[in-house]
Amino acid sequence: MNTENKKLGRGLGALLPSGKNKEDKSFKFINVSEIQANLNQPRKNFKKDDLEELALSIKSQGILQPIVVRLLSSNNYKIIAGERRWRAAQLAGIHEIPAFIKEIPEDLLNEAALIENIQRENLNPVEEARAYESILKKHQSNYDELSKIVGKSKSHISNMIRLLELEEEILNYMISGKLSMGHARALIGVPNAKEMANEIINKNLSVRQTEKNTANYKKNKRRQKNKDPNILDLEKELSEKIGLKTSIHFSEQGSSGSLTLYYSDLDQLDDIMKRLKK
Repeated sequence: MNTENKKLGRGLGALLPSGKNKEDKSFKFINVSEIQANLNQPRKNFKKDDLEELALSIKSQGILQPIVVRLLSSNNYKIIAGERRWRAAQLAGIHEIPAFIKEIPEDLLNEAALIENIQRENLNPVEEARAYESILKKHQSNYDELSKIVGKSKSHISNMIRLLELEEEILNYMISGKLSMGHARALIGVPNAKEMANEIINKNLSVRQTEKNTANYKKNKRRQKNKDPNILDLEKELSEKIGLKTSIHFSEQGSSGSLTLYYSDLDQLDDIMKRLKK
C-alpha cells in the first residue's frame, strides 16, 4: 500500500469518536448557523418525509447521536458526518446541536463521510457505488486496499461499481426506490435494459422474474463468446444490411440451424413482416 493509502486509512480510522482516544475528541454544542454542509459528500438524496419524521423525533427526544464536524475557522464548521441530523434539527427549530470536532484533513473529508455513511447504511446503492469509484480514482488505490479501509469485501465493491454501467435513467430509478439493487444487477449488460426497467416498474415484477427474463440473453451472450469467428462475421454483415441484430445458430450436426432476427418495438416487427412478404 502506498503512502497516500496509508494516510487514507489513518484518517478514516480517526473519524468516529472512541473511548480509546478520549484525548483526540472535542465535544461541544454548536449553533446550526455556524455549520455548513460538505457539498462533495457521498450522500446526495435526502427524502423529505424521512427528514420530517426525524425532525419530530428530535423535537421529542433530542439528538441522541452527535454529528461529526471539522473546524474551518473561528465559529465555522464543515460536516463530516451527520448532515441528515443537521437538516432535521433545523426543521425542528433546534438552534444548537451536539457535535464532535475532528481534525480530518480537507482531502479526506469525502472519504470520511463515505465510511460513516456505509457503517450506518445511509447510502443508496448508486451513492455508494459512485463513492467507491471516486476513491479508487482519486487515491489510485485498488480493490484490496479499499476493501480493508471500508470493511467491505472486494466482490461487494466490484458488484456495486458495476451498477454504474447502467443508463442514468435506471440509476435514478434506484435512487428513488422504484428499482431494487437486485433488479438493477439483473439488467447489467442487457441491451434493452431501459425498456425492461420500465416493464419491471409497470408490472411490479419481482427480482426472480427479472432474472428469468434476462437469462436467455445472458445465456446467448455466453454462447456468443465461443462462437466461430466466421459465423460472427456473417451475423455482422447481415445485421448491417437489414439494420437489425441477427443471430445464427448451427445444430450439433452442423448441417442445419436457425437464423434469429431481433426487434425492439412493434414498428420494427411490422417492418420485418412487410419486407418478408415482399
